[in-house]
Amino acid sequence: MTNLNRQPDVLVIGGGNAALCAAITAREAGATVLVLEHAPRDFRGGNSRHTRNLRVMHLNPTATLTNSYSEEEYWKDLLGVTGGKTDEALARMTIRSTSEVLPWMEARGVHFQPSLSGTLSLSRTNAFFLGGGKALLNAYYLTAEHLGIEVAYNTEVKSLRLVDGVVCEATAMIDRDAIVFRAKTAVVSSGGFQANIEWLREYWGDAVDNFLIRGTPYAKGVILRNLLEQGVAPVGDPKQCHAVAIDARAPKFDGGIVTRLDCVPFSIVVDHKGKRFYDEGQDVWPKRYAIWGRLVAQLPKQIAFSITDAKSERLFMPSVFPAIRGNSIRELAGNLGLDAAALETTVRDFNNAVQSGTFDSDALDDCRTAGIDPPKTHWARKIDTPPFIGYPLRPGITFTYLGVKVDENARVLLEGGQPCANLFAAGEVMAGNILGEGYLAGFGMAIGTVFGRIAGREAAKIARNPSSN
Repeated sequence: MTNLNRQPDVLVIGGGNAALCAAITAREAGATVLVLEHAPRDFRGGNSRHTRNLRVMHLNPTATLTNSYSEEEYWKDLLGVTGGKTDEALARMTIRSTSEVLPWMEARGVHFQPSLSGTLSLSRTNAFFLGGGKALLNAYYLTAEHLGIEVAYNTEVKSLRLVDGVVCEATAMIDRDAIVFRAKTAVVSSGGFQANIEWLREYWGDAVDNFLIRGTPYAKGVILRNLLEQGVAPVGDPKQCHAVAIDARAPKFDGGIVTRLDCVPFSIVVDHKGKRFYDEGQDVWPKRYAIWGRLVAQLPKQIAFSITDAKSERLFMPSVFPAIRGNSIRELAGNLGLDAAALETTVRDFNNAVQSGTFDSDALDDCRTAGIDPPKTHWARKIDTPPFIGYPLRPGITFTYLGVKVDENARVLLEGGQPCANLFAAGEVMAGNILGEGYLAGFGMAIGTVFGRIAGREAAKIARNPSSN
């Protein structure tokens, strides 16, 4: 470790998708690059390890995407999930830039596959990585190696020292030694603070003890807090996050995408008292799956249960954990630890409210309820075919939206609005500029890829020609 270049042109903090996009772009622009990754090599890549796809604007069909997906439709979809809590200029720039990323990624070893059909409804909007996020990262790391980019694993950056908007040095812990780096420029791509339970507790209280962190345990927000304490402008609500409903039996950290449950649109979801609390059929799943973690987080005991039946079981990808079954609603309630009479009443009332319609698992159909609160707007079918099936749900936090404010060149902004001279950010640490709330499937990877490339380009430009700042 002592042989590392301690004065590179570009120091990249983090080891996920955004970080590698920045590192590769900077190196290809002629800069020397050092990547500091907190995780060990086998767990490198942050949350990107668990990803599968990237949302892409395209005007015509491609080898892996059907039909077209315009800027306006993409923007409308983003508005729908964020409720307008987004920076339109940055968002539209990101959307437009995704139209260029697939050839760039393929040229650096990333392979794509035809997207999945069924409940995900993503064949038109999202490009899927062949082999998933780990394969994408392996391709990028191999490219980085061939380009001569240095990577240090098991290296936690503890602080950046800012003086008048200039990064003067970075201090990292390597093999229990504090090592100081004095790079010409720095790119922060170290994620949110979702793995820092005590920081989450500041906003959520003891409810966090029931939260599951579905991504990397290394995203503790150390550099994020360090920068905010030095006058970097914050962006985003600290209680907003990408949070999905995952199987309650998942591990506390790093369970990944296999712990996600996609059964909600074809089920009813009840709280610990066996009562429904939200419209399970509000919209197609890629536009609504990321609200369910927050909904469950706001419930007493932070627990919910998805209830469906045999005729719907094949409509969604099963959990990595076995379904909990019962030959009757009463038996299922007992197996889930719910009050049997309460669940029987909820299911009976729901069944009585279901209206006739034409069921279509791939589109917003006309199967709905009437005279019941909350309603189920689409995919409402009676739960009447044994065996009955249940899954316990907990909030699964992917990443938090509190981050650092940036401009269109990925420059980190200070509280007064002026940009830092040599500090850039990409990925989850700045996603709150665009994601004020809610989430679109594949959009986190879009942000990371677009801003990673911008940050790498701009950092290399300043490192090689400081007068260009």
